Amino acid sequence: MFNSIIGTSLDITSFIICLSSSLVLGLIVAFMHMKTTRTNPNFVTTLTILPSLVATVILLVNGNLGTSVAILGAFSLVRFRSIPGNSKEIMSVFFAMAIGLATGVGYIGFAVIFTIVISGVIMLLNTLKFKGNKANEKILKVLVPEDLDYTKMFDDIYAENLENHELINVKKVNMGSIFEITYKIKLKDNINEKEFIDKLRVRNGNLKISLSHPLTDQEL
Repeated sequence: MFNSIIGTSLDITSFIICLSSSLVLGLIVAFMHMKTTRTNPNFVTTLTILPSLVATVILLVNGNLGTSVAILGAFSLVRFRSIPGNSKEIMSVFFAMAIGLATGVGYIGFAVIFTIVISGVIMLLNTLKFKGNKANEKILKVLVPEDLDYTKMFDDIYAENLENHELINVKKVNMGSIFEITYKIKLKDNINEKEFIDKLRVRNGNLKISLSHPLTDQEL
């Protein structure tokens, strides 16, 4: 079960088995990722195809000195995205690549068990929500006129309504006449969001304010 199906030379039957296995296991990884993380269809397609691509590269150089170079090149594929992903996306990419490496050297049984066990653990951890209590965590964006001191103008409101807040980003918009300030905040229990936003609107001159759930664990 844990022996490689590839002999001294690659035949068409072994290639088809390895390729088919990597595609099926890639679908499992993609399904697991969809169930545990908000994502987009392009990334799901990538997770499905990536194991077979890595497996094909490994199969083509199997038994040669170029294997080590191929493995190094395969792992460099983690840079395929122009925008860095969050930790779950990076984990899923490495997961898919590990499956491709296993099927590429012919260890189909090992790849199947590895995929089932790791996917099960990820689904279990997601169900148990070990990430902690983040129900009240939000991303707050506030527009402030450039002539106001945004560093202290909301301090009393934050102290009254928030357990904690962290300044993430400050940038100028509207041709430099307005600051857009982004915070990561955690509301206190039983705080009314509308009343909290209304208090901020009084201070910032009724400019735009947005309050949303963080979609990823990336800093904005």
